[in-house]
Amino acid sequence: MKRRLAVVGGAALLLAASISGPAWGWWAGGHGIISRAAVMSLPDEVPTFFRSGRKMVGHMSFDPDVSKNRGTPHVSAAEHGEHYLDLELMKGRDLPDSRQAFIALCYELGVKPESVGYVPYALAESTERLAVAFAEHRKWPDNLFIQQKCLVYAGFLAHYAQDLCQPLHVTIHFNGKKQEDGKRLFRGILEKVDSLPEVMKMRPDALAASQTIAAPDSLMPAILEQLQTSFALVDPVYAMGEELMAVKRDSAPSDAVATFANERVRESVRFTASLMLYAWNASEGLRFEGWLDRTASDR
Repeated sequence: MKRRLAVVGGAALLLAASISGPAWGWWAGGHGIISRAAVMSLPDEVPTFFRSGRKMVGHMSFDPDVSKNRGTPHVSAAEHGEHYLDLELMKGRDLPDSRQAFIALCYELGVKPESVGYVPYALAESTERLAVAFAEHRKWPDNLFIQQKCLVYAGFLAHYAQDLCQPLHVTIHFNGKKQEDGKRLFRGILEKVDSLPEVMKMRPDALAASQTIAAPDSLMPAILEQLQTSFALVDPVYAMGEELMAVKRDSAPSDAVATFANERVRESVRFTASLMLYAWNASEGLRFEGWLDRTASDR
């Protein structure tokens, strides 16, 4: 497979390295930090149980990576492509709104969709799952099972939203700039970018501060706009290649790297929260068939 993700960070590092390959995506601790911050930044209109559940959302934001375990090959294979999209392989074509139309376009272009990646679609689908769960909460507000389900779905939404905000998730140059001779310049840069929230000791409360959260008017256009924003940062990331390769846990990064990291991580918080708020707003218009009765079925 083209990319393998280990669960890294903290005491899990050695165990994770034994069951997976090299890391990509914000390190697990980074996902937890950003996810907690996103929930903390939500406006009061979002239910109290959800805003109080930031630790659970942070916990669940690890899980899309955790399931990519070599001992569980089916879920690992299914999850693998959900975390990235190599935009260059689409040859300038606009991305469709649905996963099915995207798969058809990939075959038209002569590329395997699983090689391109699916992250915009994984994110849209997770956001709508959260919207459905929020709609259930509106109908059965005291049902604890539904509340827990909302927090689980929010963790998956958070993970994919944050992956999309990491520029190296949307390019064929995900772990080194490909050269004409086939070699990669700055091989290993992926882990350096991934590590920044933890290396810089970012805190959820600081990241949540001064955020202005507004739900997008439409889901997929907002996701595709963020993808293009991330893609535009690929070359600037490689322009900082030497500075990024020098990043270490025990020393501060350069000013340019710190500025980049703060912008991308704060944007990850804002974008994640905006989609959570979108799900809450969208849930108001959702209705259920008469056969669904959570009061009776959950006794």
